[in-house]
Amino acid sequence: MEQRPLQQYEELRRSWFFRWADPDVFTCLKPFALCWLLLIPLTTVIASGSVPLQQDPPRLLAAGLVGALVLPLLLLVRQWLGWTFILRRLLAESIEYEESGWYDGQVWEKPLAWRQKDWLVAQHQVRPLLTGLQQLMTMATVALVLGAALCRLV
Repeated sequence: MEQRPLQQYEELRRSWFFRWADPDVFTCLKPFALCWLLLIPLTTVIASGSVPLQQDPPRLLAAGLVGALVLPLLLLVRQWLGWTFILRRLLAESIEYEESGWYDGQVWEKPLAWRQKDWLVAQHQVRPLLTGLQQLMTMATVALVLGAALCRLV
């Protein structure tokens, strides 16, 4: 019963990390922006190990800002992968079920009532979360690329 997609969705929704995802990009942005802000001092100190950057404070700061984007972007990718896995299981007509390990799995056909409920959750709960995460990943990737280009120009 714990491998039922709807149950897995509820567990993911209650988890500390996956609760960060939200269809509203700005609500979803808060924890990732906080992570980015907390990493800026660390990445700036790491970037200061470069002799050329020590001589150029604007590039040093830009390198610290860009470097701090890497972890939030990886966290966004992890969020997206987790929610995509749940979406696929919710939309599937049959699901793989493991009893004690990978070697004794079975394929189980979902009853029609479960499929309908799972489809509604997938369409109205999970897809909007994934859309918000994709928008946020796009923004972070663009910021990373533009920041890296800025580091080269400054």
